[in-house]
Amino acid sequence: MTHSITDHLGRQVNISTAPKRIISICPAITETLFALGLEEEIVGRTKYCIFPKEMVEKVPIVGGTKEVNVDTIHDLQPDLILAEKEENTEEIVLALEKIAPVFVLEVQKIDDSYRLIETLGLLTNRVEAANRLITSCKTSFPDRSCKQNLNAAYVIWRKPYMVVGGTTYINDVLHTIGFQNPFEKGDARYPSVTKEELADANLDVLLLASEPFPYQEKHIAEFQSFLPNTKIILVDGEMFWYGAKMLVSGEYLVKLKKEIETSTKKKR
Repeated sequence: MTHSITDHLGRQVNISTAPKRIISICPAITETLFALGLEEEIVGRTKYCIFPKEMVEKVPIVGGTKEVNVDTIHDLQPDLILAEKEENTEEIVLALEKIAPVFVLEVQKIDDSYRLIETLGLLTNRVEAANRLITSCKTSFPDRSCKQNLNAAYVIWRKPYMVVGGTTYINDVLHTIGFQNPFEKGDARYPSVTKEELADANLDVLLLASEPFPYQEKHIAEFQSFLPNTKIILVDGEMFWYGAKMLVSGEYLVKLKKEIETSTKKKR
């Protein structure tokens, strides 16, 4: 039996009322499916779907987030494919629709992450598990009580430098832990910036993410050379994933906030 449901892009998707063969082509979605107890139903994932480590390795790889093996996906005979607007391309969605129903989710804010969990629960008959997961995430995640009193940029790429823009989940997280992102205005989700633009932004803090570009200790001096008065910190990019990752990222973000507040106070 199937039913029609509207995905997060407003598309009508006819899916099984009890999907048994699910492919996820978004890492955060894959991790969240496991958190909802769907290990038996997950039959495909991308090479970037690496959590939970002890369980995900048993699931066949169908490619990456921007390029998938259509033949492999076809052979796995999915009855539901889950994608995310930012992570996956329209071309992939259109190609995979010929194989199975594709439900596209979208996450741009923290509240969208909770909606993602709720939606996955509805799609997979795990409503109660989804509600429990949302409650646990909200309990562990920082609240929004703090003011955005520090200028901070979050760098995801090198050559060219790229930072997070305003319509991203990461930007909403930055707001939540007390940062104002000077690059949140404009249409680009991940704008390219120059050394001069970074220097002119009067940054209190520069966060260098561990992924997708793997920033390391050796890169700090590169930025410090043109940002001498900015606190530069390496951060675990995986802790800025949405979905089930919020269960563990809340504690990390609270500690990060305290570390930065302490270091900037000393500096002042």
